[in-house]
Amino acid sequence: QVQLVESGGDSVQAGGSLRLSCTAVSTHTYSSLSMGWFRQAPGKEREGVAGLGSFGSRKYADSVKGRFTISKDVAENTLYLQMNSLKPEDTAMYCCAANLGGFYGFNTSTYSFWGQGTQVTVSS
Repeated sequence: QVQLVESGGDSVQAGGSLRLSCTAVSTHTYSSLSMGWFRQAPGKEREGVAGLGSFGSRKYADSVKGRFTISKDVAENTLYLQMNSLKPEDTAMYCCAANLGGFYGFNTSTYSFWGQGTQVTVSS
């Protein structure tokens, strides 16, 4: 089993930065997990933001390329999402997710474990 707890969400002005964290409590070796960040704004579908494979491959949504960076600290069992140059359209509930299958894309059905989410609000 894998439990995921996100933190770091906040309200910021456009152009600002935030770093989200997702700490995993897992009976599996953390390094064997592939993980991703997803977000969902009110009235919209959940969308993938960034994915990180267990071997370090990365994937980003076009809307965040060049602004967001996904990384992990294996020693701390923590996944990060550094978000720079935030825009009002980045406002959403951000959730992290994990799977043991090596998937780091944006198909939500490939992820077995989900956190509760952390709210990011960007004002103009």
